[in-house]
Amino acid sequence: MGLMIKVSVLYPNQEGKPFNMDYYLKHHMPLVKNRLGAACKGMAVEQGLAGAAPGTPPAYIAMGHLLFDSVDAFQSAFAPHSPEILGDIPNYTAIEPLIQISEIKL
Repeated sequence: MGLMIKVSVLYPNQEGKPFNMDYYLKHHMPLVKNRLGAACKGMAVEQGLAGAAPGTPPAYIAMGHLLFDSVDAFQSAFAPHSPEILGDIPNYTAIEPLIQISEIKL
């Protein structure tokens, strides 16, 4: 595997702000995959269950991850569709996501 980058969209677990995982899985992520097309090499969705200490809540209620060959590949695929993709967020949560782009090392 050559250079791969991961775009992580992290949804902090915030009291009183629900996250509709069903909508995210069945509508939002298919929309993202469809719009990003072949530039998106893979995706994963995680649902937070707990924090490190017993009985503590997860730091993030949900995380979405997208794989690309490069930052440029992500940006050029995402830019034309960003209003539609970002505009869909209120349909499943009021949480403002944190976005990180990382290089996969291992």
